[in-house]
Amino acid sequence: MGYLWMVLAGALLCNCIPHLASGLRGEPFPTPFAKPLGKGLSPPLVNFAWGSANFFGAVALAAWRAPLGDCRINVGAAAIGWLAIGAYLALHFGAVRKGRG
Repeated sequence: MGYLWMVLAGALLCNCIPHLASGLRGEPFPTPFAKPLGKGLSPPLVNFAWGSANFFGAVALAAWRAPLGDCRINVGAAAIGWLAIGAYLALHFGAVRKGRG
């Protein structure tokens, strides 16, 4: 059963890449929240959030299956930095690409 969790972690990690890349470049890209489902485009901030959720899910699954000790404070600080700069870049480059920035 442990291998299945790691497969899921790998799938989540792989899925985070296009969403994070699109979100950080300020480009729309399909997410599960778009209409029509799987075909419509979601805004950059939604892509950043979805990519981040996939990334953190992958890391959480990997850490759960292979704990590396108690490093919650460092991971929490990294998560705050990740979310802060990522949200800023998604909003900034989204405005730039629309010609408002």
